[in-house]
Amino acid sequence: MRIALVDPSGATRSHVAGLLKARGHEVLNFADEQATLLRIEADPLVEALITGDELKAMSGLELCWETRLLATYRRPIYVLFMSSDGSHRTLIEALDSGADDFIGKPPLAEELYARLRAAERIASMQRELIRLATIDPLTGVCNRRGFFEQATEACERAVATGELSAIILDIDNFKRINDAYGHDTGDQAIRACARTAAIKEGLVGRLGGDEFAMLLEHRTLPQAIEIAEDVRLKLAERPIETDKGAITLTCSIGVSECAAGDTIDELLRRADAALYDAKAGGRNRVVGAHASLLASLSANPQPPGITRAVAR
Repeated sequence: MRIALVDPSGATRSHVAGLLKARGHEVLNFADEQATLLRIEADPLVEALITGDELKAMSGLELCWETRLLATYRRPIYVLFMSSDGSHRTLIEALDSGADDFIGKPPLAEELYARLRAAERIASMQRELIRLATIDPLTGVCNRRGFFEQATEACERAVATGELSAIILDIDNFKRINDAYGHDTGDQAIRACARTAAIKEGLVGRLGGDEFAMLLEHRTLPQAIEIAEDVRLKLAERPIETDKGAITLTCSIGVSECAAGDTIDELLRRADAALYDAKAGGRNRVVGAHASLLASLSANPQPPGITRAVAR
């Protein structure tokens, strides 16, 4: 584990760091709690904090609380509070302040190791629960929930960068593939489409059925259209084998670019409308959200997905 260790006492830090390194942990050593918080916030690989109780600018209890505010369900942070005061009151205050566990100061080696083993078990279970909740089991890309959670954050970040594009694609005539070759072949087609999309940079999610979305940060509409065209060509270049012979997959793709004040729903709604145009225009093509399409959407606002009228 990468562990942030903070205590004003150099002797305490040296002792605890030695114990941790002896078991293969990576230790980030701090005397200053503000520097500790900045590193934890900036470094998502920090999995744990071990803090003493008597710090400089804030108490160890306050540091526990501030660290807990940085943790999210996607980024659990184990917080271990050290104190030479082993009273029940101190233990209760530490736990109420966001600590996951409590240990005496200086800690006993085997007790410290046991508590960290427990922390690793909990972190492993949390990671598995996150994976089950946010990853599509058929394709290995984000499921709808996982995609929208990350896409919403990316859309908020785009307020600063000003560049964000979305791609929506689905497999042409997918129902016919299922009907003619069976659902196992349909699953192969969905996996092939996911693999092709995932080759490219950016966030990829399966929104449902054979429909996928890609989110490209720091990419303009022309750049996203170029990426989408490459995905379309690569998918067609890789036929899938079936008992009835090889079949070539094609896909239709809609692309849009984030405008000022956009939500992720608005961005995807324009990409979805462009995808509708791609299908209406003959399938197996990429269509960007052009000016006339934007004007049409402004005149007839609809939530994402309800513009579909062309059979797949």
